[in-house]
Amino acid sequence: MAIPNFVILYVDQPLESGAFYSALLGREPVESSPTFVLFVLDAGFKFGLWSRHTVEPAAAMSGGGAEIVFALDTPDAVDATHADWSGRGLTILQTPTYMDFGRTFVALDPDNHRLRVYWLSDGEQANGDQK
Repeated sequence: MAIPNFVILYVDQPLESGAFYSALLGREPVESSPTFVLFVLDAGFKFGLWSRHTVEPAAAMSGGGAEIVFALDTPDAVDATHADWSGRGLTILQTPTYMDFGRTFVALDPDNHRLRVYWLSDGEQANGDQK
């Protein structure tokens, strides 16, 4: 069976989005052009940013139809990441909150792709929105 190892987002300006993700991921892309930027992440997973103006066949949708998810080790790490990303000027759709799976928040990248950060609860999460 084929195993997914590559995700591509359709973006308005790949070089600008590449700079955004380079700062967010703390690494430089391995490939960068006006129409495509590529990052190679841990374990060889690839993350691409392709110009929505040049992708073929043309994309019917961009931004908001899915989420890129970042798993963290503690609820405090979720809150610290929220503070960091807020300080970088990211739009925050959902402030840190507890949901049925753990603590989470949602931000947007420059093309309105949703970025979810979460800590997975062991089933004994706090009641309400308290740590």
